[in-house]
Amino acid sequence: MTIQRYNQQQIESFAQAVLLDGYCVLPNHFSPATLDAWREAFAPLLKEHIEREGKLQNRGSARYYVTLPFTTPFADANIYEDEDILAIVELLVGKDMVMCQLATDTPLLGSDYQDVHRDTLPLFPETGKETPPYQLAVNFPLVDITLENGPMDITRGTHMMSKEEGLRRMESGEIKLEPVTMQLGDVMIRDVRGLHRGTPNHTSIPRPMVVIGYSRRWLYRPEVSINIPRQALDTLSPRARHLLRFNPIVDSVEEKPEVEVYQSFAY
Repeated sequence: MTIQRYNQQQIESFAQAVLLDGYCVLPNHFSPATLDAWREAFAPLLKEHIEREGKLQNRGSARYYVTLPFTTPFADANIYEDEDILAIVELLVGKDMVMCQLATDTPLLGSDYQDVHRDTLPLFPETGKETPPYQLAVNFPLVDITLENGPMDITRGTHMMSKEEGLRRMESGEIKLEPVTMQLGDVMIRDVRGLHRGTPNHTSIPRPMVVIGYSRRWLYRPEVSINIPRQALDTLSPRARHLLRFNPIVDSVEEKPEVEVYQSFAY
């Protein structure tokens, strides 16, 4: 169990930033040494993924979505059960939340700008109104993110308007895309409805960004899930079992789909 670093007032302030701007950043939150171990373990997974799916380019040229296996070092309760993050997430999507995604987005040299998009459709588009948050992405990089290696461009406040309205306001100059640079250890919590895009990595070093998805208990998106190894069940805390309760239990994480389904989805 991690120690909560922020008091209740600070937790509420971070949650309010997500409600207002669509995202917040917790600086220097995770141990760089832990994330260095993640990066080393991720490198062969990325290589294998490129060899298997490299020609698809479903997320744009030289950009890859890779689901992480729920094994060491990625199945780290100090990360996905972090007290501060869960306290913020709980204020936004409720106490009975679920953890539904553990994956990465990685642009390489040769990548390009993505189209501006959101990561989910509105719940009730016919109403023309947005709802309170229902799915969040907790993002953290495995390297420092600079202006040169592909920062996420993000817009403030567009999570509470339609995509069309957000694009219109961007075109008029009322709303601007802002690159978000991050240091190794920084954590972003964002509403997945906010308009954003990936940008080119102009360096020779991959820029992995981890995403852990948390959502309200009733939200099911079949294109994302976490395969939980059966042998790992007894090692999970009661809270982890509850967070992961709707994910499939598998005998082996070695079984991989031929194609990552989620990588082709952008709304």
